[in-house]
Amino acid sequence: MELINARVVSHRADRLHTPGGERRGYIQTAQLRELWFHTGTACNLACPFCLEGSKPGDNRLQLMTLADAKPFIEEAIELGVESFSFTGGEPFVARDMHNILACAARHRPCLVLTNGTAPLHQRLDQIAPLAQAENPVRFRISIDYPDPQRHEAGRGEGTFEESLVTMKALHELGFALSLARQWEPGEDTAAVENHFRRHLRRHGLPEDIHQVSFPDFHPPESHVQTPDITEHCMTTYHSAASRADFMCAFSRMVVKQAGRTRVYACTLVDDDPDYDLGGTLTASLEPRVMLGHHRCYSCFKYGASCSEG
Repeated sequence: MELINARVVSHRADRLHTPGGERRGYIQTAQLRELWFHTGTACNLACPFCLEGSKPGDNRLQLMTLADAKPFIEEAIELGVESFSFTGGEPFVARDMHNILACAARHRPCLVLTNGTAPLHQRLDQIAPLAQAENPVRFRISIDYPDPQRHEAGRGEGTFEESLVTMKALHELGFALSLARQWEPGEDTAAVENHFRRHLRRHGLPEDIHQVSFPDFHPPESHVQTPDITEHCMTTYHSAASRADFMCAFSRMVVKQAGRTRVYACTLVDDDPDYDLGGTLTASLEPRVMLGHHRCYSCFKYGASCSEG
């Protein structure tokens, strides 16, 4: 972690130090292995807990087009990227989503995070050819809880069954799937996963579909009190190997804001301009990523990651 000559990106001086005056922990990116695209904060749902604050018509982050994404796909390939991932909002609200996926899947494996409801289901005819793409396209469907009523309290009536039906349709087309759910402190993880498996079995889906759990990240621009992550924390509680598992050590995310495409440090910090690392992937790999966002603590403590594999 001793990289004295590395350029530091920070728009506020206090990003370099904690309020107590200690040097803040950071990650220096070794190489770009994974590139994420935020397809926009517009969504067909308006979940009150959404970490992106997404809802119908939202344009905090604008909808991505093929023209926006293609230069970054090409630059990422030159940099040796291993995979592409896509998140939102709901990616299939973006009209160009199937074209962006087709372009990306010609070069590398792709992962799409989706709520699995109407925007995707209504475009299955456009999505189906991607099952024969040069590289595999996978879908991760968000189903918050195995209790339908609890899930629908946040996402709306009928969405629990709708997402499972869409998973079945994608499975029948030949796509690999995973499931994203909410994680709660003190939960009986085995019981929760078994409950999900019963729903998967009922819909004729493989029971061993990978389940990815996430803590509560809170909506954008939330002021959440978390312990400060110092350089001492990063060397005492983490090793070189575990620091390399932080998403910002190997990934970046492209977003569209006010008509400009920008590169952010990871999928969880696009609400903070301190994590805008520039207009190109190459430029974004040079700075240290200072671990000052409250969501950085979830990565530090729980090993939270949006990546798969």
